[in-house]
Amino acid sequence: MPVAAELAEVVRSGIREGGHRGHVVVLDKDGAVLRCWGDPEARILPRSANKIAQATAMVRAGLPLQGELLALAAASHSGEPFHVDGVRRILGELPEELLQTPPDLPWDEEDRCALRAAGLGPESVYMNCSGKHAAMLVTCTVNGWSTADYLDPAHPLQQAIAVEIAELAAEDPWTNAVDGCGAPLLGLTLTGLARTASRAATADADSPERQVADAMRDYPEWVAGTRRDATALSAGVPGLLLKEGAEGVYVAALPDGTSVAVKIEDGAGRARQVVMAAILVDLGIRSPVVAEQLSIPLMGGAGQVGEIRPTLG
Repeated sequence: MPVAAELAEVVRSGIREGGHRGHVVVLDKDGAVLRCWGDPEARILPRSANKIAQATAMVRAGLPLQGELLALAAASHSGEPFHVDGVRRILGELPEELLQTPPDLPWDEEDRCALRAAGLGPESVYMNCSGKHAAMLVTCTVNGWSTADYLDPAHPLQQAIAVEIAELAAEDPWTNAVDGCGAPLLGLTLTGLARTASRAATADADSPERQVADAMRDYPEWVAGTRRDATALSAGVPGLLLKEGAEGVYVAALPDGTSVAVKIEDGAGRARQVVMAAILVDLGIRSPVVAEQLSIPLMGGAGQVGEIRPTLG
């Protein structure tokens, strides 16, 4: 099995202080490998990058959401006020107490500080996966399924999601773990994850996959947040379907079905941004936001003293 490749380097004050290794695969619209660094068949835990398929499964099962609320169902949101309001809109008359997301503060620093300043603390609705969980509860209600155990891998909802993930990835998941939000976490190969995004991005109009993909592309700030690099990239590249996952996972698909999946081995989220930007440049994407994301400044005191930049060694 190929070892991980060096994907990004860290340079501080002109001195190279280290790098980030990992795996990248680029597939063409037919699913053939165009480029790869490291092992394209590396077994990974996609984390929130699985939300494209999870939301698709819920739409297929009757989830009646559209537009920004459907995007929120596939989100790892920042917990900004419009996100929190959106989660409550998804729940409707369902009580927030049914959410089994762990209590948390908003991901967004400004809103986290504002809550603290107001004397407020963690709540389940602020957790970045609460949109997905709210959609899970609505899907259960629509189908007459129990809500108390909606995260149980044997629950009909989770069984439907498992089928959807396997079909979109065109492979059987290699494991079933538990994600940070408590939901089942199905493991895929890097190539399987890339196939998931490609198939959603190019699915027939009005199909569940396409409904989810279009909502995510139309409302990127609902999928992430107004101050997130993923939002800027999705908004800056027309037709790009994009989803982050914790611990250095990133998946994207262009409108023609070309797809990219990234896994940084040490889980460093800071590396995934510059690696994805470099891959998009390699694919011929020219956009100011892509150019901006090709490096991340490292600050020391009041000034920049270094940067993180792609190497794709």
